[in-house]
Amino acid sequence: MGLNRLIPMLFAALVLAAPVAAQDAPTPSGFPVPRFVSLKAGVANGRAGPEQAHPIVWRYVRAGLPMEVIAETADWRRVRDPDGEVTWMHRSLLSARRSVIALSETPLLARPAADAPVEAVADTGAVMWLERCRDGWCRIEAQGHRGWADVSTLWGIYDSERDGSAAAAQRSPALSASAPHDTAPG
Repeated sequence: MGLNRLIPMLFAALVLAAPVAAQDAPTPSGFPVPRFVSLKAGVANGRAGPEQAHPIVWRYVRAGLPMEVIAETADWRRVRDPDGEVTWMHRSLLSARRSVIALSETPLLARPAADAPVEAVADTGAVMWLERCRDGWCRIEAQGHRGWADVSTLWGIYDSERDGSAAAAQRSPALSASAPHDTAPG
């Protein structure tokens, strides 16, 4: 095979392989994207772009709030909040510790079964620390209470973790919710 035919074939192979190589490229942090994280700070600014010079579009006032990292640079993370808002945050404002937020009133059960005793009930909007998930249930902790919650009642869980059914609710001690963010001043 002549060199004139080999060069176009090599070029075509490189062009076709480039998208695959880009998908496998490591992120600046070394962690996968997308991934869930939580807010480390009690007050954190979400910006329009990945620099301090970009305007603040959201001011988050809730440490522990789950966020989904959907892109990143060396120092900045593009995140999606539980309401679907997308902003940029400096990496120092985020923690790798995973949290979830209750989408509705969520019973925390003694074991991962719909008929298990209720330990506590998390109000809609309550932020809880995620310990682990299995078979459609997640072990979570909030305000000194631990228990298993049906994944369908939580935001901050990937579809691969959602394979269970809704748990039956009984009334027990309530875990309070608070607003996830407010708008930043003009």
